[in-house]
Amino acid sequence: MSLWYIIITLVVFAFILIAKNTKKTKKNLPPGPPRLPIIGNLHQLGSQPHRSMFKLSQKYGPLMSLKFGSVSTVVASTPETVMDVLKTFDIDCCSRPYMTYPARITYNLNDLVFSPYNKYWREVRKMTVVELYTAKRVQAFRHVREEEVSSFVDFIEQSASLESSVNFNQKLLKLSGSVICRVAFGINLKGSKLEKTYEQVIVEAFQVLGSFAAADYFPVIGKIIDRITGLHGKCEKVFEAIDSFFDQAIKHHLEDESIKDDIIDLLLKMERGEVGLGEYHLTRNHTKGILLNILTAGIDTSAQTVTWVMTHLIANPRVMKKVQAEVREVIQNKDHIIEDDIEQLEYLKLVIKEAFRITPLVPLLVPREASKDVKIAGYDIPKKTWIHVNIWAVHMNPSVWKDPEAFIPERFMDNEIDYRGVNFELLPFGSGRRMCPGMGMGLALVHLTLINLLYRFDWKLPEGMKAEDVDLEESYGLVCPKKVPLELIPVLTQWT
Repeated sequence: MSLWYIIITLVVFAFILIAKNTKKTKKNLPPGPPRLPIIGNLHQLGSQPHRSMFKLSQKYGPLMSLKFGSVSTVVASTPETVMDVLKTFDIDCCSRPYMTYPARITYNLNDLVFSPYNKYWREVRKMTVVELYTAKRVQAFRHVREEEVSSFVDFIEQSASLESSVNFNQKLLKLSGSVICRVAFGINLKGSKLEKTYEQVIVEAFQVLGSFAAADYFPVIGKIIDRITGLHGKCEKVFEAIDSFFDQAIKHHLEDESIKDDIIDLLLKMERGEVGLGEYHLTRNHTKGILLNILTAGIDTSAQTVTWVMTHLIANPRVMKKVQAEVREVIQNKDHIIEDDIEQLEYLKLVIKEAFRITPLVPLLVPREASKDVKIAGYDIPKKTWIHVNIWAVHMNPSVWKDPEAFIPERFMDNEIDYRGVNFELLPFGSGRRMCPGMGMGLALVHLTLINLLYRFDWKLPEGMKAEDVDLEESYGLVCPKKVPLELIPVLTQWT
Protein backbone atom coordinates (compact mmCIF):
# COMPACT_ATOMS: atom_id res chain seq x y z
CA MET A 1 0.00 0.00 0.00
CA SER A 2 2.81 2.37 0.84
CA LEU A 3 4.50 1.59 -2.50
CA TRP A 4 1.32 2.46 -4.42
CA TYR A 5 1.01 5.61 -2.34
CA ILE A 6 4.55 6.63 -3.32
CA ILE A 7 3.88 5.87 -7.01
CA ILE A 8 0.63 7.85 -7.03
CA THR A 9 2.35 10.75 -5.26
CA LEU A 10 5.14 10.77 -7.82
CA VAL A 11 2.67 10.64 -10.69
CA VAL A 12 0.63 13.51 -9.27
CA PHE A 13 3.82 15.50 -8.65
CA ALA A 14 4.94 14.85 -12.23
CA PHE A 15 1.59 16.05 -13.60
CA ILE A 16 1.85 19.21 -11.50
CA LEU A 17 5.33 19.91 -12.90
CA ILE A 18 4.16 19.29 -16.46
CA ALA A 19 1.14 21.55 -15.95
CA LYS A 20 3.31 24.32 -14.53
CA ASN A 21 5.83 23.98 -17.35
CA THR A 22 3.05 24.03 -19.95
CA LYS A 23 1.57 27.10 -18.34
CA LYS A 24 4.96 28.80 -18.38
CA THR A 25 5.66 28.06 -22.03
CA LYS A 26 2.18 28.70 -23.37
CA LYS A 27 2.34 31.66 -25.74
CA ASN A 28 -0.23 34.40 -26.08
CA LEU A 29 -0.21 34.38 -29.88
CA PRO A 30 -2.23 36.82 -31.99
CA PRO A 31 -5.65 35.54 -33.07
CA GLY A 32 -6.10 34.03 -36.50
CA PRO A 33 -8.40 31.95 -38.70
CA PRO A 34 -8.74 28.16 -38.32
CA ARG A 35 -6.15 26.09 -40.17
CA LEU A 36 -6.35 23.04 -42.35
CA PRO A 37 -4.06 20.09 -41.62
CA ILE A 38 -0.64 20.26 -43.30
CA ILE A 39 -1.26 23.36 -45.45
CA GLY A 40 -2.46 25.64 -42.64
CA ASN A 41 -3.87 28.86 -44.12
CA LEU A 42 -2.20 28.72 -47.54
CA HIS A 43 -5.55 28.02 -49.20
CA GLN A 44 -6.80 31.42 -48.04
CA LEU A 45 -4.15 33.51 -49.82
CA GLY A 46 -5.65 33.48 -53.33
CA SER A 47 -4.04 35.23 -56.30
CA GLN A 48 -3.68 38.55 -54.44
CA PRO A 49 -2.38 37.74 -50.94
CA HIS A 50 -2.32 41.37 -49.77
CA ARG A 51 -6.05 41.68 -50.39
CA SER A 52 -6.83 38.30 -48.83
CA MET A 53 -4.79 39.12 -45.73
CA PHE A 54 -6.53 42.48 -45.39
CA LYS A 55 -9.93 40.81 -45.51
CA LEU A 56 -8.86 38.30 -42.86
CA SER A 57 -7.42 41.04 -40.66
CA GLN A 58 -10.77 42.83 -40.64
CA LYS A 59 -12.13 39.79 -38.79
CA TYR A 60 -9.14 38.65 -36.74
CA GLY A 61 -7.42 41.92 -35.89
CA PRO A 62 -4.51 44.24 -36.73
CA LEU A 63 -1.93 41.61 -35.72
CA MET A 64 -2.97 38.20 -36.99
CA SER A 65 -1.50 34.70 -36.82
CA LEU A 66 -1.38 32.50 -39.92
CA LYS A 67 0.27 29.18 -40.65
CA PHE A 68 1.78 28.50 -44.07
CA GLY A 69 2.65 24.82 -44.15
CA SER A 70 5.29 24.41 -41.43
CA VAL A 71 5.92 28.16 -41.09
CA SER A 72 4.35 30.27 -38.33
CA THR A 73 3.54 33.78 -39.53
CA VAL A 74 2.07 37.00 -38.20
CA VAL A 75 0.64 39.82 -40.30
CA ALA A 76 0.68 43.50 -39.28
CA SER A 77 -2.09 45.50 -40.94
CA THR A 78 -2.50 48.87 -39.19
CA PRO A 79 -0.23 51.90 -38.71
CA GLU A 80 0.19 51.03 -35.03
CA THR A 81 1.22 47.40 -35.49
CA VAL A 82 3.33 48.24 -38.54
CA MET A 83 5.15 50.91 -36.51
CA ASP A 84 5.87 48.30 -33.84
CA VAL A 85 7.43 46.00 -36.44
CA LEU A 86 9.31 48.60 -38.50
CA LYS A 87 10.33 51.03 -35.76
CA THR A 88 9.76 50.07 -32.12
CA PHE A 89 11.07 46.52 -32.53
CA ASP A 90 12.88 47.02 -35.82
CA ILE A 91 16.19 45.60 -34.55
CA ASP A 92 14.44 42.37 -33.47
CA CYS A 93 12.24 42.07 -36.57
CA CYS A 94 14.46 43.20 -39.44
CA SER A 95 16.16 39.93 -40.38
CA ARG A 96 15.00 37.74 -43.26
CA PRO A 97 13.93 34.11 -43.33
CA TYR A 98 15.70 31.82 -45.78
CA MET A 99 13.64 31.75 -48.98
CA THR A 100 14.59 29.19 -51.62
CA TYR A 101 14.15 31.07 -54.89
CA PRO A 102 15.24 34.53 -53.75
CA ALA A 103 18.38 32.78 -52.46
CA ARG A 104 19.00 31.36 -55.93
CA ILE A 105 18.44 34.60 -57.82
CA THR A 106 20.48 36.69 -55.34
CA TYR A 107 23.54 34.39 -55.50
CA ASN A 108 22.84 32.83 -52.10
CA LEU A 109 21.53 35.97 -50.41
CA ASN A 110 24.52 38.15 -51.30
CA ASP A 111 22.21 41.09 -52.00
CA LEU A 112 20.72 43.81 -49.83
CA VAL A 113 17.00 42.98 -49.94
CA PHE A 114 16.97 39.28 -48.98
CA SER A 115 20.17 39.00 -46.95
CA PRO A 116 19.61 38.24 -43.25
CA TYR A 117 20.44 41.00 -40.80
CA ASN A 118 24.15 40.53 -40.07
CA LYS A 119 27.53 42.27 -40.42
CA TYR A 120 27.63 41.72 -44.17
CA TRP A 121 24.19 43.28 -44.63
CA ARG A 122 25.17 46.29 -42.51
CA GLU A 123 28.33 46.87 -44.56
CA VAL A 124 26.48 46.60 -47.89
CA ARG A 125 23.73 48.87 -46.64
CA LYS A 126 26.29 51.47 -45.53
CA MET A 127 28.07 51.20 -48.87
CA THR A 128 24.87 51.73 -50.88
CA VAL A 129 23.88 54.75 -48.79
CA VAL A 130 27.34 56.34 -48.84
CA GLU A 131 28.47 55.38 -52.35
CA LEU A 132 25.58 54.43 -54.62
CA TYR A 133 22.47 56.42 -53.74
CA THR A 134 23.78 59.75 -52.48
CA ALA A 135 22.25 62.99 -53.75
CA LYS A 136 25.59 63.71 -55.41
CA ARG A 137 25.52 60.44 -57.38
CA VAL A 138 21.86 60.94 -58.32
CA GLN A 139 22.79 64.34 -59.76
CA ALA A 140 25.88 62.95 -61.48
CA PHE A 141 23.67 60.82 -63.72
CA ARG A 142 21.14 63.54 -64.41
CA HIS A 143 22.26 63.86 -68.03
CA VAL A 144 21.54 60.16 -68.60
CA ARG A 145 17.96 60.52 -67.39
CA GLU A 146 17.44 63.65 -69.49
CA GLU A 147 18.82 62.01 -72.63
CA GLU A 148 16.72 58.87 -72.24
CA VAL A 149 13.54 60.79 -71.42
CA SER A 150 14.16 63.00 -74.46
CA SER A 151 14.43 59.88 -76.61
CA PHE A 152 11.22 58.58 -75.04
CA VAL A 153 9.45 61.86 -75.84
CA ASP A 154 10.60 61.57 -79.46
CA PHE A 155 9.01 58.14 -79.65
CA ILE A 156 5.72 59.46 -78.24
CA GLU A 157 5.73 62.33 -80.72
CA GLN A 158 5.99 59.80 -83.54
CA SER A 159 3.10 57.85 -82.04
CA ALA A 160 1.08 61.07 -81.81
CA SER A 161 1.71 61.89 -85.46
CA LEU A 162 0.48 58.41 -86.40
CA GLU A 163 -2.39 58.57 -83.86
CA SER A 164 -1.24 55.20 -82.53
CA SER A 165 -1.47 54.10 -78.91
CA VAL A 166 1.44 53.74 -76.49
CA ASN A 167 1.75 50.65 -74.29
CA PHE A 168 2.89 52.25 -71.03
CA ASN A 169 3.74 49.00 -69.27
CA GLN A 170 6.12 48.06 -72.07
CA LYS A 171 7.62 51.41 -73.08
CA LEU A 172 8.24 52.66 -69.54
CA LEU A 173 10.08 49.45 -68.69
CA LYS A 174 12.29 50.13 -71.68
CA LEU A 175 12.87 53.73 -70.57
CA SER A 176 13.87 52.85 -67.01
CA GLY A 177 15.85 49.84 -68.27
CA SER A 178 17.84 52.11 -70.58
CA VAL A 179 18.60 54.50 -67.72
CA ILE A 180 19.65 51.77 -65.28
CA CYS A 181 21.84 50.00 -67.84
CA ARG A 182 23.79 53.20 -68.47
CA VAL A 183 23.94 54.37 -64.86
CA ALA A 184 24.74 51.05 -63.20
CA PHE A 185 26.30 48.89 -65.89
CA GLY A 186 27.97 51.32 -68.27
CA ILE A 187 26.29 49.77 -71.32
CA ASN A 188 23.26 50.49 -73.46
CA LEU A 189 20.21 48.27 -73.15
CA LYS A 190 20.07 48.21 -76.93
CA GLY A 191 22.55 45.60 -78.08
CA SER A 192 22.82 43.95 -74.65
CA LYS A 193 21.84 40.39 -73.81
CA LEU A 194 18.67 41.68 -72.16
CA GLU A 195 17.50 43.83 -75.08
CA LYS A 196 14.90 41.39 -76.40
CA THR A 197 13.93 39.75 -73.12
CA TYR A 198 14.32 42.43 -70.42
CA GLU A 199 10.57 43.00 -70.04
CA GLN A 200 9.79 39.32 -69.52
CA VAL A 201 12.88 38.76 -67.34
CA ILE A 202 12.15 41.69 -65.01
CA VAL A 203 8.45 40.85 -64.65
CA GLU A 204 9.16 37.16 -64.05
CA ALA A 205 11.97 37.99 -61.60
CA PHE A 206 9.49 39.86 -59.41
CA GLN A 207 6.97 37.04 -59.74
CA VAL A 208 9.58 34.58 -58.48
CA LEU A 209 10.85 36.87 -55.72
CA GLY A 210 7.32 37.53 -54.47
CA SER A 211 6.05 33.97 -54.75
CA PHE A 212 4.71 31.86 -51.91
CA ALA A 213 6.92 28.90 -52.79
CA ALA A 214 6.09 25.38 -51.66
CA ALA A 215 9.81 24.76 -51.03
CA ASP A 216 9.72 27.30 -48.19
CA TYR A 217 6.70 25.79 -46.44
CA PHE A 218 7.02 22.05 -47.09
CA PRO A 219 10.68 21.06 -46.56
CA VAL A 220 10.30 17.48 -47.81
CA ILE A 221 8.09 17.72 -50.89
CA GLY A 222 8.08 21.48 -51.57
CA LYS A 223 10.66 21.46 -54.37
CA ILE A 224 8.79 18.68 -56.15
CA ILE A 225 5.60 20.76 -56.01
CA ASP A 226 7.45 23.82 -57.38
CA ARG A 227 8.77 21.77 -60.29
CA ILE A 228 5.23 20.66 -61.11
CA THR A 229 3.84 24.22 -60.92
CA GLY A 230 6.72 25.56 -63.03
CA LEU A 231 8.08 27.94 -60.37
CA HIS A 232 11.44 26.16 -60.21
CA GLY A 233 11.87 26.30 -64.00
CA LYS A 234 10.87 29.98 -64.13
CA CYS A 235 13.46 30.77 -61.45
CA GLU A 236 16.24 29.00 -63.38
CA LYS A 237 15.27 30.75 -66.60
CA VAL A 238 15.35 34.17 -64.93
CA PHE A 239 18.64 33.45 -63.17
CA GLU A 240 20.40 32.34 -66.35
CA ALA A 241 19.23 35.42 -68.30
CA ILE A 242 20.30 37.86 -65.60
CA ASP A 243 23.59 36.07 -64.92
CA SER A 244 24.49 36.17 -68.61
CA PHE A 245 23.75 39.92 -68.68
CA PHE A 246 25.94 40.53 -65.63
CA ASP A 247 28.79 38.58 -67.22
CA GLN A 248 28.48 40.72 -70.34
CA ALA A 249 28.48 43.99 -68.39
CA ILE A 250 31.42 42.99 -66.16
CA LYS A 251 33.46 41.75 -69.15
CA HIS A 252 32.79 45.09 -70.86
CA HIS A 253 34.27 46.92 -67.87
CA LEU A 254 37.29 44.67 -67.59
CA GLU A 255 38.10 45.12 -71.28
CA ASP A 256 37.57 48.88 -71.37
CA GLU A 257 39.43 50.70 -68.61
CA SER A 258 37.99 54.04 -69.72
CA ILE A 259 34.64 53.15 -68.13
CA LYS A 260 34.74 54.75 -64.71
CA ASP A 261 32.54 55.98 -61.88
CA ASP A 262 29.54 53.77 -62.47
CA ILE A 263 28.30 51.15 -60.01
CA ILE A 264 30.08 48.15 -61.53
CA ASP A 265 33.34 50.08 -61.50
CA LEU A 266 32.98 50.66 -57.75
CA LEU A 267 32.14 47.00 -57.05
CA LEU A 268 35.07 45.74 -59.14
CA LYS A 269 37.39 47.99 -57.13
CA MET A 270 36.01 46.32 -54.01
CA GLU A 271 36.71 42.91 -55.54
CA ARG A 272 40.32 43.96 -56.14
CA GLY A 273 40.63 45.37 -52.62
CA GLU A 274 41.15 48.95 -53.84
CA VAL A 275 38.05 50.04 -51.93
CA GLY A 276 37.11 48.45 -48.63
CA LEU A 277 33.84 46.92 -47.45
CA GLY A 278 34.58 46.58 -43.76
CA GLU A 279 36.05 43.18 -43.04
CA TYR A 280 34.59 41.69 -46.22
CA HIS A 281 36.35 41.02 -49.49
CA LEU A 282 33.83 40.98 -52.32
CA THR A 283 33.70 37.97 -54.60
CA ARG A 284 32.08 37.95 -58.03
CA ASN A 285 28.89 36.47 -56.52
CA HIS A 286 28.73 39.33 -54.00
CA THR A 287 29.03 41.79 -56.87
CA LYS A 288 26.29 40.08 -58.85
CA GLY A 289 24.01 39.84 -55.82
CA ILE A 290 24.25 43.59 -55.23
CA LEU A 291 23.75 44.29 -58.95
CA LEU A 292 20.62 42.13 -58.93
CA ASN A 293 18.85 44.58 -56.60
CA ILE A 294 19.92 47.55 -58.70
CA LEU A 295 18.79 45.96 -61.96
CA THR A 296 15.39 44.68 -60.87
CA ALA A 297 14.32 47.38 -58.44
CA GLY A 298 15.78 50.17 -60.54
CA ILE A 299 13.93 49.18 -63.69
CA ASP A 300 10.57 48.03 -62.40
CA THR A 301 9.69 50.46 -59.63
CA SER A 302 10.15 53.65 -61.68
CA ALA A 303 8.30 52.20 -64.66
CA GLN A 304 5.37 50.94 -62.62
CA THR A 305 5.07 54.19 -60.66
CA VAL A 306 4.67 56.27 -63.83
CA THR A 307 2.28 53.70 -65.30
CA TRP A 308 0.06 53.76 -62.22
CA VAL A 309 0.07 57.56 -62.01
CA MET A 310 -1.01 57.83 -65.65
CA THR A 311 -3.61 55.10 -65.09
CA HIS A 312 -5.23 57.00 -62.23
CA LEU A 313 -5.09 60.28 -64.14
CA ILE A 314 -6.79 58.91 -67.26
CA ALA A 315 -9.41 57.27 -65.03
CA ASN A 316 -10.02 60.60 -63.24
CA PRO A 317 -10.41 63.37 -65.87
CA ARG A 318 -10.93 66.04 -63.22
CA VAL A 319 -7.54 65.33 -61.67
CA MET A 320 -5.86 65.05 -65.09
CA LYS A 321 -7.18 68.46 -66.12
CA LYS A 322 -6.10 70.06 -62.86
CA VAL A 323 -2.56 68.62 -62.82
CA GLN A 324 -1.92 69.44 -66.48
CA ALA A 325 -3.05 73.02 -65.90
CA GLU A 326 -0.54 73.34 -63.08
CA VAL A 327 2.32 71.78 -65.06
CA ARG A 328 1.73 74.02 -68.08
CA GLU A 329 1.41 77.15 -65.99
CA VAL A 330 4.72 76.46 -64.22
CA ILE A 331 6.73 75.22 -67.21
CA GLN A 332 5.44 77.82 -69.71
CA ASN A 333 7.14 77.06 -73.02
CA LYS A 334 10.41 75.83 -71.56
CA ASP A 335 12.38 73.90 -74.14
CA HIS A 336 14.39 72.08 -71.51
CA ILE A 337 12.43 70.53 -68.65
CA ILE A 338 14.54 69.53 -65.64
CA GLU A 339 13.93 67.39 -62.57
CA ASP A 340 14.07 70.42 -60.28
CA ASP A 341 10.82 71.69 -61.79
CA ILE A 342 8.98 69.22 -59.54
CA GLU A 343 9.63 71.53 -56.58
CA GLN A 344 7.16 74.09 -57.98
CA LEU A 345 4.51 71.49 -58.90
CA GLU A 346 2.61 71.13 -55.65
CA TYR A 347 -0.46 69.41 -57.06
CA LEU A 348 1.61 66.90 -59.07
CA LYS A 349 3.38 65.95 -55.84
CA LEU A 350 -0.05 65.30 -54.27
CA VAL A 351 -1.01 63.15 -57.27
CA ILE A 352 2.13 61.03 -56.85
CA LYS A 353 1.46 60.62 -53.12
CA GLU A 354 -2.10 59.48 -53.81
CA ALA A 355 -0.90 57.01 -56.45
CA PHE A 356 1.56 55.56 -53.92
CA ARG A 357 -1.26 55.26 -51.41
CA ILE A 358 -3.93 53.66 -53.55
CA THR A 359 -1.60 51.35 -55.52
CA PRO A 360 1.58 50.78 -53.50
CA LEU A 361 4.18 49.04 -55.67
CA VAL A 362 5.10 46.57 -52.92
CA PRO A 363 1.77 45.99 -51.15
CA LEU A 364 3.21 43.17 -49.02
CA LEU A 365 6.75 43.90 -47.85
CA VAL A 366 9.42 41.20 -48.14
CA PRO A 367 8.89 38.83 -45.18
CA ARG A 368 10.84 39.53 -42.02
CA GLU A 369 11.86 37.08 -39.31
CA ALA A 370 11.90 37.62 -35.56
CA SER A 371 15.48 37.16 -34.38
CA LYS A 372 14.31 36.59 -30.79
CA ASP A 373 11.09 36.35 -28.79
CA VAL A 374 9.32 39.70 -28.87
CA LYS A 375 5.99 41.04 -27.61
CA ILE A 376 3.98 43.23 -29.98
CA ALA A 377 0.56 44.76 -29.21
CA GLY A 378 0.38 42.53 -26.13
CA TYR A 379 0.97 39.33 -28.10
CA ASP A 380 3.93 36.96 -28.07
CA ILE A 381 5.88 36.65 -31.32
CA PRO A 382 8.26 33.68 -30.92
CA LYS A 383 11.74 33.66 -32.39
CA LYS A 384 11.87 32.51 -36.06
CA THR A 385 8.29 33.64 -36.72
CA TRP A 386 7.87 35.15 -40.19
CA ILE A 387 6.42 38.66 -40.15
CA HIS A 388 4.44 40.08 -43.07
CA VAL A 389 3.76 43.83 -43.20
CA ASN A 390 0.65 44.53 -45.25
CA ILE A 391 1.16 48.03 -46.61
CA TRP A 392 -1.91 47.72 -48.83
CA ALA A 393 -4.08 47.10 -45.75
CA VAL A 394 -2.74 50.26 -44.09
CA HIS A 395 -3.39 52.32 -47.22
CA MET A 396 -6.93 50.92 -47.58
CA ASN A 397 -7.89 51.30 -43.91
CA PRO A 398 -11.10 53.40 -43.69
CA SER A 399 -10.18 54.38 -40.12
CA VAL A 400 -7.04 56.01 -41.49
CA TRP A 401 -8.20 57.23 -44.91
CA LYS A 402 -11.67 58.51 -45.69
CA ASP A 403 -13.12 56.83 -48.80
CA PRO A 404 -9.85 54.89 -49.31
CA GLU A 405 -10.71 53.38 -52.70
CA ALA A 406 -11.24 56.80 -54.31
CA PHE A 407 -8.36 58.65 -56.01
CA ILE A 408 -8.37 62.05 -54.25
CA PRO A 409 -5.00 63.87 -54.28
CA GLU A 410 -6.55 66.74 -52.33
CA ARG A 411 -6.58 64.55 -49.22
CA PHE A 412 -2.88 65.45 -48.86
CA MET A 413 -3.45 69.21 -48.95
CA ASP A 414 -2.41 70.83 -45.67
CA ASN A 415 -1.37 67.34 -44.61
CA GLU A 416 2.21 66.68 -43.55
CA ILE A 417 2.03 62.92 -44.18
CA ASP A 418 4.86 61.92 -46.50
CA TYR A 419 6.16 58.68 -48.01
CA ARG A 420 9.72 58.80 -46.69
CA GLY A 421 9.25 56.27 -43.90
CA VAL A 422 8.37 58.55 -40.98
CA ASN A 423 4.56 58.48 -41.27
CA PHE A 424 3.21 54.97 -40.83
CA GLU A 425 -0.06 55.75 -42.59
CA LEU A 426 1.82 55.93 -45.93
CA LEU A 427 4.73 53.56 -46.52
CA PRO A 428 5.27 52.79 -50.22
CA PHE A 429 9.04 52.46 -49.61
CA GLY A 430 8.82 50.80 -46.21
CA SER A 431 10.56 52.17 -43.13
CA GLY A 432 13.35 51.46 -40.70
CA ARG A 433 16.56 49.60 -41.49
CA ARG A 434 15.04 47.82 -44.47
CA MET A 435 13.64 50.92 -46.13
CA CYS A 436 14.38 51.18 -49.86
CA PRO A 437 17.72 53.05 -50.22
CA GLY A 438 17.22 53.86 -53.92
CA MET A 439 14.14 56.03 -53.47
CA GLY A 440 15.87 59.25 -54.56
CA MET A 441 17.32 57.70 -57.72
CA GLY A 442 13.96 56.24 -58.73
CA LEU A 443 11.90 59.35 -58.00
CA ALA A 444 14.22 61.54 -60.06
CA LEU A 445 13.27 59.56 -63.17
CA VAL A 446 9.59 59.44 -62.17
CA HIS A 447 9.40 63.22 -61.78
CA LEU A 448 11.18 64.02 -65.03
CA THR A 449 9.09 61.54 -67.02
CA LEU A 450 5.74 62.65 -65.63
CA ILE A 451 6.41 66.36 -66.16
CA ASN A 452 7.24 65.70 -69.82
CA LEU A 453 4.21 63.45 -70.37
CA LEU A 454 1.80 65.95 -68.81
CA TYR A 455 3.31 69.09 -70.33
CA ARG A 456 3.95 68.00 -73.91
CA PHE A 457 0.93 65.79 -74.60
CA ASP A 458 -2.75 65.40 -74.06
CA TRP A 459 -3.93 61.83 -73.63
CA LYS A 460 -6.99 59.90 -74.71
CA LEU A 461 -8.22 56.34 -74.42
CA PRO A 462 -8.53 54.00 -77.41
CA GLU A 463 -11.72 54.28 -79.46
CA GLY A 464 -14.80 53.20 -77.55
CA MET A 465 -13.25 53.34 -74.08
CA LYS A 466 -14.39 55.68 -71.32
CA ALA A 467 -12.67 56.69 -68.07
CA GLU A 468 -14.83 54.29 -66.10
CA ASP A 469 -13.64 51.42 -68.32
CA VAL A 470 -10.01 51.74 -67.21
CA ASP A 471 -8.95 48.55 -65.45
CA LEU A 472 -7.32 49.18 -62.06
CA GLU A 473 -6.48 45.60 -61.11
CA GLU A 474 -2.91 44.64 -60.27
CA SER A 475 -0.96 41.44 -60.92
CA TYR A 476 0.74 40.00 -57.86
CA GLY A 477 4.50 39.81 -57.43
CA LEU A 478 7.09 41.40 -55.19
CA VAL A 479 6.25 44.53 -57.19
CA CYS A 480 2.67 44.63 -58.47
CA PRO A 481 2.28 45.92 -62.05
CA LYS A 482 -0.97 46.83 -63.74
CA LYS A 483 -2.62 43.56 -64.82
CA VAL A 484 -4.06 44.91 -68.08
CA PRO A 485 -1.44 47.05 -69.87
CA LEU A 486 -2.24 50.75 -70.07
CA GLU A 487 -2.78 51.81 -73.68
CA LEU A 488 -3.15 55.55 -74.31
CA ILE A 489 -3.10 57.69 -77.47
CA PRO A 490 -0.91 60.82 -77.25
CA VAL A 491 -2.01 64.12 -78.78
CA LEU A 492 0.56 66.85 -79.44
CA THR A 493 -0.13 70.11 -77.62
CA GLN A 494 0.52 73.63 -78.80
CA TRP A 495 3.76 73.70 -76.73
CA THR A 496 5.34 70.98 -78.93
